[in-house]
Amino acid sequence: MFTGIVEELGEVTAVEQLGDASRFRLRGPLVTEGAGHGDSIAVNGVCLTVVDLGDGEFTADVMAETLNRSSLGALTTGSRVNLERPVAVGGRLGGHIVQGHVDGTGRIVEREASEHWEVVKISLPADLARYVVEKGSITVDGVSLTVVDAGPDYFTISLIPTTLALTTLGIKQPGDPVNLEVDIIAKYVERLSGATARDPEEPVR
Repeated sequence: MFTGIVEELGEVTAVEQLGDASRFRLRGPLVTEGAGHGDSIAVNGVCLTVVDLGDGEFTADVMAETLNRSSLGALTTGSRVNLERPVAVGGRLGGHIVQGHVDGTGRIVEREASEHWEVVKISLPADLARYVVEKGSITVDGVSLTVVDAGPDYFTISLIPTTLALTTLGIKQPGDPVNLEVDIIAKYVERLSGATARDPEEPVR
């Protein structure tokens, strides 16, 4: 489990294509400190498993399912990425409950800069729109954020200077893809509400 509070701005140092999968080598001295084989690290909000470690870098294999559901397939050598280690038991949850299981992708539509922050508009897939509400939580490329405005096919977020400086959201441009993870609680509520209304004799599919 993660909180969406990015710990480090990392970098892709190598990409190896493996048919319908890819192997990424990523630099992140902070997130690899104390990490071991089999541990999880979130990369742009995607939970990946460490398969190799060394010299402040780690390797992760990315299967077709992940490549199809996220924007990781667009990463190349030199791409900057948001990195976060799993939350420690007993630690403070600074963001919200994040699983690292991407629900879909959106694109940066526009950015509006002001003196101290930026408002960013992001496209929203139709099947995710019902989970996004004003003042609710959403994860964008692994960053826990509060929704400012929720439209039928978009939402907006406000980015403070710290977020602009320490995550990839400070360098993303209109047209760039981003990974989206909606609030897991909203999905459970929807599922349970449907279960309550369903005929108890009807099999669960």
